[in-house]
Amino acid sequence: MMIDFAGIKKDYLTHQKKIHFAIQKVLDSACFIMGDEVKKLEENLKNYVGSKYALTCSNGTSALILSLMALGIQKDDEIITSSFSFFASAEAIAILGAKPIFVDINPKTFLIDETKIKQAITKKTKAILVVSLFGNIPNMEKINSIAKEFGLFVLEDGAQSFGAIYQGKKSGNLCDISTTSFFPAKPLGCFGDGGAIFFNDENLYEKIYALRSHGQIKRYTHEYLGINARLDSLQAAILNVKLSYFSEILQKRQENAQKYQEKLKDYPEIFLQEITKDCKSNYAQFSILSKNRDSLIAYLKTKQIPTAIHYPIPIPKQKAFSYLNVEKKYFSQAQKITQEIFSLPLHAYLSDEEITYITQCIKEFKGI
Repeated sequence: MMIDFAGIKKDYLTHQKKIHFAIQKVLDSACFIMGDEVKKLEENLKNYVGSKYALTCSNGTSALILSLMALGIQKDDEIITSSFSFFASAEAIAILGAKPIFVDINPKTFLIDETKIKQAITKKTKAILVVSLFGNIPNMEKINSIAKEFGLFVLEDGAQSFGAIYQGKKSGNLCDISTTSFFPAKPLGCFGDGGAIFFNDENLYEKIYALRSHGQIKRYTHEYLGINARLDSLQAAILNVKLSYFSEILQKRQENAQKYQEKLKDYPEIFLQEITKDCKSNYAQFSILSKNRDSLIAYLKTKQIPTAIHYPIPIPKQKAFSYLNVEKKYFSQAQKITQEIFSLPLHAYLSDEEITYITQCIKEFKGI
């Protein structure tokens, strides 16, 4: 049995005609940068998320950089963030000359431990950048409360949580400013790179609109030092098609994740990510913990079951951040999880038979 890890090709083949039509329409128009498809996508995205504004950009990393720039983050400012995420979350902070202040994670949710945020705040702290990892959203009620108490901005790195819900509101509309990624393997992915930023402040709209195109407020008039981070029309057209059936995809992902949970919940040697109270995850990844991870991955490979490790090194331990000399006590839980975590195949086209086969193989390895 050959199992597809992310289902990208199956999704494309299922909706091939609509996607080809949308691509051809852009080719016929010869409007490849910005244009009607981008405007349409931004309208569709803000309506889906429920935010007042949505602006697209070149990828999820540029979305983070643009957001921090728009909030006025400068050299030597401090931004509190999670010690366990994809590298870009902290990279965006450092690129602007600011300092990422790493907070350890809750070992059950894999998300930033909100109970440890206050002790990380100093006079230099400007914002809290939370990560909605694998589609699971942190305790935003508590985090927003802390930010209000200390006069800080809150940013959500929602690169993996588009479509997820917290307390009845969608990821992207939970704090001052949020970002997402449309990398092909995301629940809503394009055929290259793409990203978006969500917010409700008109001033942020005007600034980010300029910043993503070299700081231009009109052609050849540059009010800010910006970057080139525009989304191309082909990717926007593809995303408009995929967004039209995204709710069906999301529901199927959630159903398949629930099937995994049901079949694996009674196996004590496997630990499942605990979903935050009041959160409905989009399950961008289905990640589990095993103390015998490497051996289990090797065994599953013999059964033609693909896996992936998200992520093998805590961010503060990456060589690029060695200059910070972060003490291990600030990421001890993250360090432990990086040694045990791995992801199983999860997508809308995963069959019941495949889920049963995967979980049976895990049982056989564990001898349960």
